[in-house]
Amino acid sequence: MTRTIRKSVGIIGLGIIGRRIADHLRHQGLSVFVWNRTPRPVPNFVGSPAELAQTCNYLQLFVSDDDAMSLTPRHIVIAHPTVSPDTMREAAALVERRGARLVEAPFTGSKLGAEKGQLVYYVSGDEAAVNEVRPLLQASSKAIVDIGAIGDASIIKIATNMVTAASVQGAAEAMAIVHYSGIPLEKFADALKQNSSNSGTLDLKVPRIISADFEPHFSVKHMLKDMQIANRMGRHFDLDLTVAGATRDRLLDEARQGRGDDDYSSIARRFLPFVQTPEMAERQPDLFSPRPAEVPHESPEFVEEQLAKLEATQIGQLPAEAAPPEEGPVAEERPKPADLETPRQTEPEPEETTPPPETPSNGDSEPEAKRGFFSRLLRRTDY
Repeated sequence: MTRTIRKSVGIIGLGIIGRRIADHLRHQGLSVFVWNRTPRPVPNFVGSPAELAQTCNYLQLFVSDDDAMSLTPRHIVIAHPTVSPDTMREAAALVERRGARLVEAPFTGSKLGAEKGQLVYYVSGDEAAVNEVRPLLQASSKAIVDIGAIGDASIIKIATNMVTAASVQGAAEAMAIVHYSGIPLEKFADALKQNSSNSGTLDLKVPRIISADFEPHFSVKHMLKDMQIANRMGRHFDLDLTVAGATRDRLLDEARQGRGDDDYSSIARRFLPFVQTPEMAERQPDLFSPRPAEVPHESPEFVEEQLAKLEATQIGQLPAEAAPPEEGPVAEERPKPADLETPRQTEPEPEETTPPPETPSNGDSEPEAKRGFFSRLLRRTDY
């Protein structure tokens, strides 16, 4: 039975999902306060995340934030971003050190699901905390799936996104075969609806691909980030994730063409030239243009550089100028990404006197003083 919550709810981030969830909570009669990096003319907009924490007991996070929040035992942080499980566990430890609690709640459903209040949440965390925030999640969802310990819900979300991205990639390739065989793609769409391989994702994406409608419901840059996490996890377990790797590379191609903010179904542009606008065609190399560099199937360093540029663009900052490559090996000096699993590798030589941290990590730990609160948890997750 749903319990009534009379305490205030804070929303950080008013992007595609955040602003719609705020609307659903208001419609449930809850007192909702919001903060966004760019000010918005909406009710109860506060001046900072710290002010939000002072006002609200429950904090739902949808965007990166470097400002410290004064958490107390009365706070429950609901973390919605899709990040690596190690990063989520570290974030939970940060919250607990401040006396508060964290519920991990990544979701599926994208923009339409948020508009209709039909999201599906995968939740992990302390059972009492999960039960306390359950009515908040019910306000914008059709289902809440209890997963287990902190970090487990992130793994499930990455795994389901692997299936989602691969199904759209496969559909795009199949549509190319149909198109070049001279059969109308509408026939393919009709046949697919009667096929057991059809899904809600394909019901949504196939007609939009046919009409070249790539308005973002879930963007290229966000799906690219998730596929990179999946590939890093695969390398960690010595798994050759061929499909996830190929899908990651197609998404990277789209991002390099400046289409990181388009819907991830725009990967169909590679196979179906009729979905390209004239300005896109101008970007395509002709026979006399230099051949673009091949992207290796496993090129984590290059992908991380591209993700860093996308991240800087996303938060409104220009990416730092990259220093010219030096002659000789410099791979050991490359910074590791903060929110992705690291593959197995040889342990580095220990420092002179600094002991290793007690808490297991994915190898990308940094002193808490050098980062804003949750900046590592929420980077590249502006929903």
